[in-house]
Amino acid sequence: MREKILAVIEKNSRIDIKDLAILLGESEVAVANEIAQMEKENIICGYHTLINWDNTSEEKVQALIEVKVTPQRGMGFDKIAERIYQYSEVDSVFLMSGGYDFTVMIEGKTMRQVALFVSEKLSTLDSVLSTATHFVLKKYKDHGTVIAEPVQDERMPISL
Repeated sequence: MREKILAVIEKNSRIDIKDLAILLGESEVAVANEIAQMEKENIICGYHTLINWDNTSEEKVQALIEVKVTPQRGMGFDKIAERIYQYSEVDSVFLMSGGYDFTVMIEGKTMRQVALFVSEKLSTLDSVLSTATHFVLKKYKDHGTVIAEPVQDERMPISL
């Protein structure tokens, strides 16, 4: 039942417990208890709303930052990640395989604000060797949801 609950609420966290129970063929109490247990076990870590900020008047800049670090003895990557995710600007931190160690997703009001975060806070950490910042220019799909408007074919039809 857990996997079925997770699959449904991952796509629609606003689904009513009653509707979820009917969909799964379970009792409301059983579904509510299972969700509460998964929250307690930190399997369900939060509920979020996906917002297309481009359709609002709010100005936001998102950036993905590749970070190379030198793990210190006894600290490993976890302590460095913890220092990074403590910053309020940071939305996500991922340990990566490949050419760099962390991917850090941040959000700011302007590109300058993001640049200042990287130069004054992130790159000054003892373990950080280098960073590469990539700004999000346009979102097409986010968390499994298509955000961009479908492209309309504006060519004129020609018949022979």
